Amino acid sequence: MGYAITGLILGVGLGLLIRYLLDRNIADARVLAAMSEAERITQGAKLKAENFLTEAKLKSKEYEETSRHSLEREAEERRQSLEMMEERLVQREGRLDQRNEDLDRWEARLTHRDKLLEDRDRELSELAMRHKAELEKIGGLTQSAARDELLSKVRQELDYEISLRVKDAEARVREESKRRASKILSQAAQRCAVEFTAEALVTVVPLPSDEMKGRIIGREGRNIRAFETLTGIDVIVDDTPEAVVLSGFNSIKREIARMTMEKIITDGRIHPAKIEEVYEQCQKELHQTVREIGEEAVLKMGLTGIHEKLIFEIGKLRYRASYGQNLLEHCMEVAKLAATIAAEIGGNATLAKRAAFLHDLGKVADGDLEGSHAFLGAEMARRLGEREEVCNAIAAHHEEVEQKTVEATIVQVADTISAGRPGARRSTLDSYIKRLEHLETIARDFKGVSHAYAIQAGREIRVLVKPGEVDDTLCAKLAVDLAKKIEGEMEYPGQVKVVVLRETRAIALAR
Repeated sequence: MGYAITGLILGVGLGLLIRYLLDRNIADARVLAAMSEAERITQGAKLKAENFLTEAKLKSKEYEETSRHSLEREAEERRQSLEMMEERLVQREGRLDQRNEDLDRWEARLTHRDKLLEDRDRELSELAMRHKAELEKIGGLTQSAARDELLSKVRQELDYEISLRVKDAEARVREESKRRASKILSQAAQRCAVEFTAEALVTVVPLPSDEMKGRIIGREGRNIRAFETLTGIDVIVDDTPEAVVLSGFNSIKREIARMTMEKIITDGRIHPAKIEEVYEQCQKELHQTVREIGEEAVLKMGLTGIHEKLIFEIGKLRYRASYGQNLLEHCMEVAKLAATIAAEIGGNATLAKRAAFLHDLGKVADGDLEGSHAFLGAEMARRLGEREEVCNAIAAHHEEVEQKTVEATIVQVADTISAGRPGARRSTLDSYIKRLEHLETIARDFKGVSHAYAIQAGREIRVLVKPGEVDDTLCAKLAVDLAKKIEGEMEYPGQVKVVVLRETRAIALAR
């Protein structure tokens, strides 16, 4: 048993020894193989490096040879170019030498000619001096005195001739301007004539029967009182058969009252609560109607880009009148006139039409605002995005501000034509004449006033003063005092412009 174990141990040890020896031989063989491979790789790398170095040297020599040939060719080209340039310079120098010779010959000729001219001038001067002496001896005047006398006579004749020509030209221009202006305005008025319906301050509402009058009045007048309080319009129930009359200055309120009255008559139920209900409904309906009227008018005029609030204000013009002239129809007519005039004289027809169409918006502005309707209309248009040229034309159509464009003047002219043509506005002739006479009388009461004229339908008073009694400083004071007196003694729509004129005239008679 012991021998077996010992033999086993010896066998295992012998196997391990043999295994160790075998592994070591294998490792040594691998090391030798690796060293051999490293030697082979090193030899290959050296060979490649030598080949690369040889190739680089060849390429370097080739590049050097190419560069040398290129530089030699470039140097040869430059040399040829310099030779050609040198040749041209030599030729140019030869031409310059020839030209200098020619110039020298011309200079000699000119010098000789100048000498001849100087001799001739000297002879002419001597002849002129002798001639002058002879003339002075014969006429008894020196040269300066004769020249002054001659120039004086010529100047007088020219001044007289110029005055005659200027006068004739002014007369021709005035006549031609008047003729052309009359033609343009007449054509504009003919092409843009609009029919106006005269609006009164009352509206008649027909009734189905006279029995309805009592129902409108109500028990102890409660229905009619509620109606008048709510609408702000007076209801007149008189002996007119089958009709009641609505009276009021505000045409929009009167229109709402008319609509309310017609609806409650058609419904048949007439009491304060029903009147209030129908009134609110009619207010909304009229608001929509006003907007539709404004949109229709803007579309009819062919305008674009107008703010919605301006469209509503335009619709309100339909229910306002000035001296019986419907404001919306008036604005449309003025817009057509302005566009026609602007097209005739070469102005901006679109701008003139837009400004003319909006020029009276201030008349429907809120009642709590202060200022003339032209100023209010311009501020409204400016606030709602209209161009400054349009706003200026609106503000200046009664000359309350300076007119900055020709279109502003056209709007004023078109407005005057529309308002002043026969039949456009309804006004009592006697009261109109009395107002103008009163305006002129107030102006003539001031000391130093020689004449006073009311123009522009009473919107302007022009005062002529005596130059010996009123100087330039007092003219300004007179204008202010007269304006204050007109404000205190007269009632008038809009504004009155006071213009004081002072002039000195020199008059002479040719006998």
